[in-house]
Amino acid sequence: MNKVSLGKIIFGNPRQLVLIGGPCVIESEQGAFKLARAIQKITARLNLPYVFKASYDKANRSSIRSYRGPGMREGLRILARIKKDLGVPVLTDIHTPEQAEPVAEVADILQIPAFLCRQTDLLVAAAKTGKIVNVKKGQFLSPWEVKNIVRKLEECGTKKILLTDRGSSFGYNNLVSDFRGIPVMRSLNYPVVFDATHSVQIPGGRGNSAGGAPQFIPTLSRCAVVAGADAVFMEVHENPSRALSDGANALALKKLGPILKQLVALKKVVAAGGMVS
Repeated sequence: MNKVSLGKIIFGNPRQLVLIGGPCVIESEQGAFKLARAIQKITARLNLPYVFKASYDKANRSSIRSYRGPGMREGLRILARIKKDLGVPVLTDIHTPEQAEPVAEVADILQIPAFLCRQTDLLVAAAKTGKIVNVKKGQFLSPWEVKNIVRKLEECGTKKILLTDRGSSFGYNNLVSDFRGIPVMRSLNYPVVFDATHSVQIPGGRGNSAGGAPQFIPTLSRCAVVAGADAVFMEVHENPSRALSDGANALALKKLGPILKQLVALKKVVAAGGMVS
């Protein structure tokens, strides 16, 4: 297993889970900062490494009228402030090759959205920044097809790779999580992240926006950790019903602590039993 280091955080440490969490999109500077600080306090109590996640632009919204975010310049300014003031690493998405370099000046991890995971130019640009690249497995790909994505990144000279499972398409407006995919992708020798909130999404379930079944977030998260996930990705919001993007599948902040406590305990059991190498 090629462990991926980010300061003191190590993705792929069999005894240590990592949380990637935050709002789907930056709604305001104050709101993003407040949420990042709240999550940081929860994870600190659990001695759980934490990476703040938020998008500056949601370029794949169902409707052209949907809120997309503050844009790259303002979004990166906010992420830079959170990173500096709170001392937490940050992750955000890129959608075009041209965005890779300016985003890498702020973000510690560049994320490739699921629908763009096979875009060669985007992968190449991300890899060449030297930053960690987190690729979300497309809903349309099998876990074993991810090897082609890994090869593209490796051929660009990087081994700073994270692979994220976010469920697979299963009929109209449904996703299913096949937990065999976690060990399959780990066999490619890179850490695997489980996206617990997008995995309960119901794409297009509300016509012009996605629906979701957030009541299953705890169950899927627990299954993922037992299956060997190295990190868990969760979109968190103080009040999901008022979220400007993906609120239907977001986790309420007040529920985060109890779930993470369970996941940390499960990770220790898995490590102690030698269930994951």
